[in-house]
Amino acid sequence: MRRKGAGKAVAKADLPQKTCPVCKRPFSWRKKWERDWEHVVYCSKRCAGEGRQAG
Repeated sequence: MRRKGAGKAVAKADLPQKTCPVCKRPFSWRKKWERDWEHVVYCSKRCAGEGRQAG
């Protein structure tokens, strides 16, 4: 089912990925990170907190 005015859907496998330096897990691009994806380092707030404590 398509929403009115929606763009083309992108497969999750085709989204860019990064690896979290704290938990070493890959995480994918999210819509809320659209404007600052190049500045996103951690996969979650928890990892961000642990990463700042270690550094």
